[in-house]
Amino acid sequence: MKVPNYSPLQLAASLNEFWSPKVISSLDDSYVKVAKLKGEFFLHKHDNEDELFYILKGNLVIEYEDHKVNLTTGDLHIVPKGVMHNPIAEVECLVMLIEKKETLHTGGIQANETKSIEEQLS
Repeated sequence: MKVPNYSPLQLAASLNEFWSPKVISSLDDSYVKVAKLKGEFFLHKHDNEDELFYILKGNLVIEYEDHKVNLTTGDLHIVPKGVMHNPIAEVECLVMLIEKKETLHTGGIQANETKSIEEQLS
């Protein structure tokens, strides 16, 4: 099987919308996604799934209810399932995410920013 060559950094940089992840591949029962982030998202959680953030370029703060984690290019961070978190990027940040295929973009919260899996696959 031939595996396509692609750069997650280039794919993330080519995105037109902030906070709108796009699926670039799948791995067993998970999707590999890229996203372009800027500004503040909102506090949410994923009840049954961990969420992996890998910083391709820039800086990201993951704000929890009781502390913050500062991430920079090359850092990897896993948000545990069931934990409220809010990603914040003061300037544009490019990330790669690994999430279970059933992970809802904004957890159980329906908001204007919510992207369906169909939107993430397009």
